[in-house]
Amino acid sequence: MTRTPSAAPTAPQASALVDAEAGLGLRERKKLRTRQAIQQVAYRLIETMGYENTTIEQIAAAAEVSPSTVFRYFPTKEDIVLRSDYAVATVGLLRARPADEPPLAALRKALTGMMRLFHEDYSAEYTWKMALVREVPAVRAQMHAAQDRAVEQLTVALAERTGRRADELELRVVVGAFMGGLHQAVLDWGSHGQQGDLPERVERALTVLERGLTL
Repeated sequence: MTRTPSAAPTAPQASALVDAEAGLGLRERKKLRTRQAIQQVAYRLIETMGYENTTIEQIAAAAEVSPSTVFRYFPTKEDIVLRSDYAVATVGLLRARPADEPPLAALRKALTGMMRLFHEDYSAEYTWKMALVREVPAVRAQMHAAQDRAVEQLTVALAERTGRRADELELRVVVGAFMGGLHQAVLDWGSHGQQGDLPERVERALTVLERGLTL
């Protein structure tokens, strides 16, 4: 039986949730709240019962939704663990940036803005999820797919902003590079005992990319 890491993350602060919904329509806000509710229930069950012993049916019952609703938001149990609201919040922040702001600056500020919004809860959540990634092969395998989905969502939003096609390789490369920079900043933060200001570290990493890339 896979050991379950302790100290499952808690729901984001109400103020962070409100800020994360900035720039989203009513339908998107409702989806965001439903997705968060399912995740938080799943986190509690996994913490109590263990990852392997927690089923989609149990998660649905505890969240007071149907199993089909859970699958609508999360195709697999691994997605519940790894898929976060960070991509959704970042898309909203990117769309809310001034229209005349350079694309790379807008993307950098959206990503660093997202990190600031969730920083208060990010340390506990990152630690908990990374423990599952290390211990559960299925979660580890799903991690890269989750990162690809985030790149796709942000690429579409950046395409809307620039008037370019979402399937352009240049756009995907830029977004992928920025997401990679953010990931490396988080890993660097973790390797230094999670000391220091994580949003500032992310800002530094993305500034390196911005000054060396053009769009």
